[in-house]
Amino acid sequence: MNNHHRATSNSFKVSSGLFALFILLSLASTFSCSRQAANVVWIDELGPQYAISGYGETQANKSVDGNPLTITGKVYERGLGTHAEGMYRIKLDGKATRFSALVGIDDEIKGNERASVEFIVSARDKNNITQTLWKSGVMKAGQPAKEVNVSLDGFLYLDIIVSDAGDGSGYDHADWCEAKIEYRGTKPEPVKPYASQPYVLTPLPGPEPRINGAKVFGVRPGSPFMFTIPATGSRPMTFAAEGLPAGLKLDTSTGHITGVIDKAGTYNVKLTAKNSLGTAERTLRIEVVDKICLTPPMGWNSWNCWGCSVTDENVRQSARAMVEKGLINYGWTYINIDDCWHGERDPRTGEIRSNEKFPNMKALADYVHSLGLKIGLYTDCGPKTCAGYAGSEGYEEQDIMTYAQWGYDYVKIDWCYCEGKDPKVAYKLFGDAIKRAPRDIVFSICNWGRNNPWEWGESVGGNLWRTTGDITDTWSSMSRIGFGQAGLARYAGPGNWNDPDMLVVGNVGWGPELHPARLTPDEQYTHISLWCLLAAPLLIGCPIEQIDDFTM
Repeated sequence: MNNHHRATSNSFKVSSGLFALFILLSLASTFSCSRQAANVVWIDELGPQYAISGYGETQANKSVDGNPLTITGKVYERGLGTHAEGMYRIKLDGKATRFSALVGIDDEIKGNERASVEFIVSARDKNNITQTLWKSGVMKAGQPAKEVNVSLDGFLYLDIIVSDAGDGSGYDHADWCEAKIEYRGTKPEPVKPYASQPYVLTPLPGPEPRINGAKVFGVRPGSPFMFTIPATGSRPMTFAAEGLPAGLKLDTSTGHITGVIDKAGTYNVKLTAKNSLGTAERTLRIEVVDKICLTPPMGWNSWNCWGCSVTDENVRQSARAMVEKGLINYGWTYINIDDCWHGERDPRTGEIRSNEKFPNMKALADYVHSLGLKIGLYTDCGPKTCAGYAGSEGYEEQDIMTYAQWGYDYVKIDWCYCEGKDPKVAYKLFGDAIKRAPRDIVFSICNWGRNNPWEWGESVGGNLWRTTGDITDTWSSMSRIGFGQAGLARYAGPGNWNDPDMLVVGNVGWGPELHPARLTPDEQYTHISLWCLLAAPLLIGCPIEQIDDFTM
């Protein structure tokens, strides 16, 4: 009895042990299978061409400028280099488990005060509800990388976003280092941007003459007067102007009105344009007063296309094209050179010189004027421009007088390297100098909307003021700026305009390598419509000679 009981007991212990071992092996097998099912895809493998970058192109395993991914001296082998405003949308299947990365501003712009971004991770679930999973907070250049590690359980789409932190996207070079997704189902894949074909809604002008453009023009007493009658219709066309004030003359074949009006007052001039098919008439009101820029400026600026690669010939090409393509016939007027024209100052006099890309600034102005257009240039309140050329700090009066001597009609004044400055004081130095200049110069304040320039821009002599940071050719950038101007309308009016930045249509690129604007055709129509509704300055940002029928 005892032996049998002992044998039964031993048999039970063996069976129990085998059962426990079976359970452990089963659990280990399950755990092993689970581990094997958790795959990893690195973000750089998905195709950086599908990511939106506010500047340049998103790069795999490199910074946006093509350098090794580096944050505070540490080099990372894998990841994406991009730029605010940037976004990458990735399709999941609800079975992705985790996203992780190390993020920060790349060292290639270390020390630049304008660089500031915020990294954002958001995801959309099966109910089409988007949740923000993580934010880095505002990050500056030279700040150590921050880690993001979030669960993706149940989500169908992942967005990794770089915002400009609300102060413009200049120099916002952002890195997603060692970025990867862990998943158990279908491999995640990038969402390719929507593509659509351009379509033209605007009818072509008829062959009969029609006078277009603004109906009012302002000039200061004693300043050079220059106005081109903007008229569409078949050429040849002859022009007439009845009631021109003393001091002005009309070229009847080109429609260019030039001269000087010494006597202040209001002058109503009857303009006529005539060709073989008919005659068009319109009254132009000329206000000879201390206020100019009575309508928002319309023209071209070199920055969004050529950036620092801009040359004298680039400027001349767009000026010629503004005439040849007929934009001048709708009132487009200004040809503006942005940053990177400056050379060194004369060591004896301090006078600013142009660099080798611009051999003769006065000759360039004379050429543009000969076409019936006006010309502008750029400087900075600080000791250097944003691109590192000579700024106007300490030379405000001298530089304005130099520009006037060269014959320039417009100046954009930026806000780089201005730490500790009071913008109202700094910009007033330019405004006072412009008032003393012997010609009218439109004064564009460009401090990226900091310190609410719409509240004091007029008091320092400004004619327009940037309300925002730099625009890029993405929907997120354009729509945020365009729909973010609410409340500013009361500060705009004749002589004073809110400036939401230049246009991003046509071929852009901020350097010698250009690409078609990444806005869809619908988004480009929205862009132009918004800027018109805002009574904003309209400055074309593409080479005008490259404009296609859709952009035109």
